[in-house]
Amino acid sequence: MTVGIRLSGVSTVPSPVAAEERPVPGRRDDRTAAAVLGVAALVTGIVTAVLWRLVVHLPGYVVQADGSATVSERALTEFFAGDAWFAVIGIVAGAGLGIATWRRFKGIGWPSAFLAAGLGLVAGLVCWQLGQLIGGVPFDERLAAAKPGDTVPIALALRSPSALAVWAFAAVTPILLGSALGPDDEAAPRQPRRRSRLAKTQEPEQREVVDDLGVVRTEETASNQ
Repeated sequence: MTVGIRLSGVSTVPSPVAAEERPVPGRRDDRTAAAVLGVAALVTGIVTAVLWRLVVHLPGYVVQADGSATVSERALTEFFAGDAWFAVIGIVAGAGLGIATWRRFKGIGWPSAFLAAGLGLVAGLVCWQLGQLIGGVPFDERLAAAKPGDTVPIALALRSPSALAVWAFAAVTPILLGSALGPDDEAAPRQPRRRSRLAKTQEPEQREVVDDLGVVRTEETASNQ
């Protein structure tokens, strides 16, 4: 003999654990935006590497008849031109990455500064390493193959690695300025003066009156002044 039981009208309630494991749409969007900014930092580093190579005038050594190589005093002053241009390009590129980070992640607060600094460092590293590769044949090989009277330009290199910090600082600067000079979202809106004055005039006033029997009573009257 088989007994069948039919259950109707029973609804299943999802467990709170399953609800917590679901990905939050906001976090997913933030990760996607961070990935897009990371790709933008890589592209910025590639473009600025080409720009860095084009704007820097590289001084050169002049090969003498005895096989030695000399450089003029004026050319010596241009040895650090690569570092100067690297810093100038980093200020512009880093500021652009910082503005983009602030516009998208200003809602998360101070962690956006670390994100902007990381993006600036990534772009600066790509620009540094790729710019050196664009130079082609190493300087030692070009100097060894040169003939007397030839001028051998030096290699494009970053002689002061501290210039890389300019990229990170330039990326953080827009966020610091935006958080300091921007409107405060947590500030409570002030009540208009006209409305506050009207509220004060509508408050009931108390006064003492004497009735016909000589009893003192307190009455509340609204002031409409």
